[in-house]
Amino acid sequence: MAREFRMYIDGAWVTALDGDSYDDFNPYTGEVFARVPAGRRADAKRAVEAAAAAFPAWSHSLPSERQSLFLKAADILEKKKDEIIGFLAEETGCTFGFASFQAAFTPGLLREAAAQVHQANGEIIPSDLPDAFYMAIRQPVGVVAGIGPWNAPLILSLRSICMPIAYGNTAVLKPSTEASISGGIVIAQVFHEAGFPKGVLNVVTNGPGRSAEIGDELIENPKVRRINMTGSSAVGRQLAEKAGRHLKRVALELGGQNPMIILRDADIDYAVNAAAFGAFLHQGQICMSTRRILIEKPIAASFTERFVRKVSGLKVGNPKDPETIVGPIINRSQLEDIRKNVEAAVRDGARVLCGAKMEGLCYYPTVLSGVKRGTPFSYEETFGPVVSITEVENEEQAIEIANETSYGLSASVITRDFNKGLAIAERIESGIVHINDQTVHDEPQVPFGGIKDSGWGRFGGRAGLEEFTELRWISMQRSPRRYPF
Repeated sequence: MAREFRMYIDGAWVTALDGDSYDDFNPYTGEVFARVPAGRRADAKRAVEAAAAAFPAWSHSLPSERQSLFLKAADILEKKKDEIIGFLAEETGCTFGFASFQAAFTPGLLREAAAQVHQANGEIIPSDLPDAFYMAIRQPVGVVAGIGPWNAPLILSLRSICMPIAYGNTAVLKPSTEASISGGIVIAQVFHEAGFPKGVLNVVTNGPGRSAEIGDELIENPKVRRINMTGSSAVGRQLAEKAGRHLKRVALELGGQNPMIILRDADIDYAVNAAAFGAFLHQGQICMSTRRILIEKPIAASFTERFVRKVSGLKVGNPKDPETIVGPIINRSQLEDIRKNVEAAVRDGARVLCGAKMEGLCYYPTVLSGVKRGTPFSYEETFGPVVSITEVENEEQAIEIANETSYGLSASVITRDFNKGLAIAERIESGIVHINDQTVHDEPQVPFGGIKDSGWGRFGGRAGLEEFTELRWISMQRSPRRYPF
């Protein structure tokens, strides 16, 4: 039987103002997992009002008080681990391994936020005026809106609001329609139980087709001073265009066409394992997923044979089975996009080495070769369990092909030569490069983000300080200043 949930506004669990709700489906079984309030623009407005009302007191709370609440929230989140893993599987088709990773990662995110409460430091600036004292100070901006995705909802929704709140802002979180529980309501439950004051965090859920009106309220409402979003580049572009009309700053973490470069000196077995993890974790539905493997010819045949053998053996099916590696795609529309993209690549000359078949909402892990440069598949993102292998003559060609995309989120280089790996990393147009690792990695304290069409701004650690505080200059004359007239 489907569970009933409510959204969280001003410290209370509430229905939508019009009483409407929607069905949140399990992508594997097709059954209704939960019934969730279908909020509208008026609900978003009341959430903003609650956050704005809470801001004066919260922004002047002691850092130690905020720290204590975040540490308590981390402990509560750890205790809810098993329940959350179940929610992630039911709501998003997340396999046991990736659900466990999200449940283990997020307490660290809260503890990093606890560490950041004392880091909003300013500086003393030398003055060229006699007897003047200058300082730059950091202050919270006000209400911050976070827009979360469905693919790693617990991590990415929590990331959107925890650092802003740690710095003294208040927040409104809008989770994805397809991850309202694991990307929104669970987070509100943790903050509520930890004892955060009412209005500090507010969560607005919405049904299908209503994301735009909620987003418009967050963009147009003058009480919202910052917006951050993780999602597709297409939606990020629309949000940025609208926000620009209101001179409102946004931080965006968007899509990726992430390359893995494997040099001829690489340990092939290690490269196979790294590539399989990077490409097929969470059905390839991660912004950082390895999309393209660029490998030097001397080892290409050996790598490809071992890689295809490993990928063909990955278990596909029920995400609740701990042995399953590749679970369902989030919805039918996304599945059809994957199918169409693979078929288009084949029409353009690519060859299927394994996969390219569907069962229910599951798309089998797929490896392509012979993808032609300049075709849409070679530079656009296919958000699913699909990866291509391209043989290259040398590292120069690998770098050239790696940069042949408008995206620039994550990349990796596999080599035994660290200096060569570093030299390649410096030339790849990407916000993140991992040497001797695959492309999927994040930690709470690192400056995470992309370049080009993969977004702007940085999340994590002190990088969040730049995004979610105002830097202000204050001067003081310790003796009267002399003016020329």
